[in-house]
Amino acid sequence: MSTPAGEQAGAPPVRVLIVDDDAMVRAGLSMILGGVADIEIVAEAGDGSEVPPLVAEHRPDVVLMDIRMPGIDGLTATETLRRRAAPPEVVVLTTFHADAQVLRALRAGAAGFLLKDIAPGDLVQAIRKVASGEPILSPAVTRQLITHVSDGGADERTQRSRKLLDRLSEREREVAMAVGQGRSNAEIGRELFMSVPTVKAHVSRILTKLELNNRVQVALLVYDAGS
Repeated sequence: MSTPAGEQAGAPPVRVLIVDDDAMVRAGLSMILGGVADIEIVAEAGDGSEVPPLVAEHRPDVVLMDIRMPGIDGLTATETLRRRAAPPEVVVLTTFHADAQVLRALRAGAAGFLLKDIAPGDLVQAIRKVASGEPILSPAVTRQLITHVSDGGADERTQRSRKLLDRLSEREREVAMAVGQGRSNAEIGRELFMSVPTVKAHVSRILTKLELNNRVQVALLVYDAGS
């Protein structure tokens, strides 16, 4: 029997923690993901305060994180998680395309966000992508967030972002610009005449030099710098 698209034969399942204060949403997500062979729901939480101990106990690969919860919200929980050593990837669950809290979560290191009305198949593919290190935020959505959400300090961020980008070599800066445009490693390699492993090495060095968590934060930095 062939392996379904997106699955890797013999690979361990992607471990997922669902965090949402709405029991119906948690049930729906569990129902969708529970029948997928390469995804395992390891735990559920109804508030951000439950997240750290559940992550410590179950070691999920991906956390589906609601933002608006009555106790500790998803933003605070995301910031806490991303400060951990070897943190799980965090995907924000939201009902809004452009929300100030979503943008803040991305700046904190979330790998992207999903709208709660996402199609089941797209949800499964998104979790697989994030688990493999690929963010699920399109550059178009990033631009929309940055254009339409004002969280203050824009001028200061622009100056800081430009100083950070100045740390990069010319080649690294070219790669960073391509990441900001939403290019995949393969696309960057074709455009800049590099192998995919070389692109990955450049991206890794960029993240280290700029002290960032993931490619989404590189894209945000590029947009902040006005590049």
